[in-house]
Amino acid sequence: MALRTLESLGDLTGKVVGVRLDLNVPLDGETITDDGRIHAALPTLKELAEGGARIVAMSHLGRPKGAPEARYSLRPVARRLSQLWSGSVSSVEAVTGPEVSEAVSSLAPGDILIVGNLRFDPRETSGDAAAREEFAEELSSVCDLVVSDGFGVVHRAQASVVELEALRPSAAGRLIEREVAVLSQLTGSPERPYTVVLGGSKVSDKLGVIDSLLPHVDHLVIGGGMVFTVLQALGHVTGASLLEADQIETVKGYLAAAQERGVTIHVPSDIVMAQGFSADAPHEVLPVDALETGAAGAEAMGLDIGPESAQSFAEVIRNSHTVFWNGPMGVFEFDAFSPGTRAVAEALTQVDGLSVVGGGDSAAAVRRLGFDDDQFGHISTGGGASLEFLEGKTLPGLEAVGW
Repeated sequence: MALRTLESLGDLTGKVVGVRLDLNVPLDGETITDDGRIHAALPTLKELAEGGARIVAMSHLGRPKGAPEARYSLRPVARRLSQLWSGSVSSVEAVTGPEVSEAVSSLAPGDILIVGNLRFDPRETSGDAAAREEFAEELSSVCDLVVSDGFGVVHRAQASVVELEALRPSAAGRLIEREVAVLSQLTGSPERPYTVVLGGSKVSDKLGVIDSLLPHVDHLVIGGGMVFTVLQALGHVTGASLLEADQIETVKGYLAAAQERGVTIHVPSDIVMAQGFSADAPHEVLPVDALETGAAGAEAMGLDIGPESAQSFAEVIRNSHTVFWNGPMGVFEFDAFSPGTRAVAEALTQVDGLSVVGGGDSAAAVRRLGFDDDQFGHISTGGGASLEFLEGKTLPGLEAVGW
């Protein structure tokens, strides 16, 4: 299991290098609200350009249904990249074909061409391997070499992630190389104390990573919507809060396993309970053993961990030397219910050791709350991919480049 890296590609002078990136940035109309994935792509692009490559950048954006849709165009990405790039950045709406071939022929060394959204072609995500192979052949027709650097999609068996890499000499880019190196530390011999912080809406989404990491961690901190299933497993009532009732018995099993392994489980001691799901919903802080005693009674829903919990979680994090965090502590998009997530993020910036933000909503949260990427040891660009990596699953996009 050794990644093929950029060094394996040899002399890049004048070569056309197809680079599979993950430029799936959030948009408000045509305005990019978080350009973190574009910044994450720059080191690989710069190294290729400095080597004299002509670059064809490929990505998906959003979830088009196998046909062009204006709202999923990569043109906003091309505009932003051109602001960050010293050379030429051009784009076409076509994904393959004559328009792409003509644009590639005019590229000079160091230039970047962004082709159309890969998912405008249904073969990109087809369940039919022959269809994916056909699409990959078309993508590769303009490339001498291929670089895979979209970590956010390496858990997907898609044409540009798997089949394309088999058709030309291929290697992982610096982003994937970094992601694999950092995440491998979390399942290898991490410096202790080692704490995993999990949030987000569904406990079922996190059971695999809990199962995989329990043998390695010292502390497991749980917040977000998933915590209410855990609290019910511990015997608490949780009002109208998010709940996966069918997971309660499974959670009880994991709690028992954690106890047997000597892992300390940290759940909130207080919750911000709201009278509805809205930014301006009336709310109050209640202890976990009295979540239905507020103004809304059993109709109240938990939208954030309380201030006492935020303080205690932060202390556990600050006293750790390795921390992995995936999932916000509350509905951080609403300012009134963002303090818990902010407290966790702030604590991660103070870790004396390795702090890893596990992509997805966690990465979005730290940026929305005003933190800089360089305040953390690493911000993963793949939420689902990072979890599946830590679960020990086979990731087809990594296998395609030698892992």
